[in-house]
Amino acid sequence: MSAAHVRRGGATRSKPRKSAKVAVPKKIAKKLPVDQARANKLAGLVFGGFLLAIALVVLIALDIPAKAERAAGTAVGQAGFTVSGYQIVGLHRMNRSLVDEVVNGELKRAADESGQDKAPQALVDVAAIRDRLMKFGWVKDARVSRRLPDTLVIDIVERTPAALWQNQGQLALIDPDGVVLDRVPVDKMPDLPLLIGAGANGQAEQLGRIMAVVPTLKPQLASGTWVGGRRWDLNFQSGETIALPEGETAAKTALTKFAKLDKSSGLLGRGIVRFDLRVPGKMIVRLPRAPGEPIAPAAQPQSQG
Repeated sequence: MSAAHVRRGGATRSKPRKSAKVAVPKKIAKKLPVDQARANKLAGLVFGGFLLAIALVVLIALDIPAKAERAAGTAVGQAGFTVSGYQIVGLHRMNRSLVDEVVNGELKRAADESGQDKAPQALVDVAAIRDRLMKFGWVKDARVSRRLPDTLVIDIVERTPAALWQNQGQLALIDPDGVVLDRVPVDKMPDLPLLIGAGANGQAEQLGRIMAVVPTLKPQLASGTWVGGRRWDLNFQSGETIALPEGETAAKTALTKFAKLDKSSGLLGRGIVRFDLRVPGKMIVRLPRAPGEPIAPAAQPQSQG
């Protein structure tokens, strides 16, 4: 046997093994609108996506992403990027202690999570701080940002108080949209219009639009009472009450006519108790009682039988 023969036949080389492929059975492939090769390729993609989904579920179940995030945040904190303080911008009327409580609570949570004395910048959840601040009535908007290397900036946009709302014996500040801002003690009432009655705060915008058409009467308004969830009674500083009809359009029309009559004839400030404008085209006036007039008819003495 020659050496060449030995080299050709004595040593056999093993063929490389092909990687396993996902194949669609031919019977099923014939029913699909694609050929066999494309069906096999799609099946492989679906199978690969299934394996990836399983891997993601396992990672989430083991809390690996969160652990990695905490580890990275702790490492950044150990490198010196911790929160040493915070700055509050835009706070004018709201109680600062409410903001301090929210921010300090989040800083403590981040510090405890990292095992350090100070909260690492990367572990402070600025979105959580904003969400908690947005629950306060005073806060119209809030932005929380990190200022490297060691400061948080809390930028607050406050709502503007527009009126007082009295309901069930309690007073509260409200903004032009009727949002309740804060409770107010009776002895510390600011000089703002007073809205009275259940649901009156939700109608603050409507009352503002009604009074906007009578600029001569608006400064004289003392309070507005929301009656029966349907209409307004306006109480003026001179002591009179104007009963408006239901509906914003009807109320504007009636009050505009009254303002013209008041300008020409001086209806307010003459001691009249009430002007009722609820009947279209009419004004019903209630005069004060005459001095000594009894509130109710005197009771007749009973005859003895």
